Amino acid sequence: MISSKIEKALNQQVLLEAESSQIYLAMASWAEVEGLGGIAAFLYQHSDEERMHMLKLVKFLNERGGHGIIPTLKAPPQKYKGVRELFQEVLDHEIHVSNEINKLVDSCLKEKDYTTHNFLQWYVSEQIEEESLARQIMDKLKLIGDDKAGMYIFDRDIASLGGTAPAGGGK
Repeated sequence: MISSKIEKALNQQVLLEAESSQIYLAMASWAEVEGLGGIAAFLYQHSDEERMHMLKLVKFLNERGGHGIIPTLKAPPQKYKGVRELFQEVLDHEIHVSNEINKLVDSCLKEKDYTTHNFLQWYVSEQIEEESLARQIMDKLKLIGDDKAGMYIFDRDIASLGGTAPAGGGK
């Protein structure tokens, strides 16, 4: 049986993963409208992945005797100043998620909930990958600068950066 403290903390993570999915979905829609089909496909895929992260938490909570709560979400931003700013938000958000997962892992250790601690190790590893990918993207965008041809190539090739499938796919 999961403690009420860990159940509450995991449900906060459910909310964060759901918000992540919504944020990336809004970013994908913006990119698609802006004619950035590669970036849109990349972000649609990441939205799907974040939703799967949320579902994994919900199922874990329910299997452990808790209750995974499906949260109400506030609307994410609908417009972005540009591609570089958008991906800086992605990086900042992934760092925030990593920090929250680390707090959750710490709570599990303090509560001596080793089962949940073990479960969360997948999220710890996933966040290392997510932050690394966001940093790689930011590095590429810095190299491109204001070069429109470079942005065209970046948009065309972004799916290969994370090994992602076309929009609508999943892990």
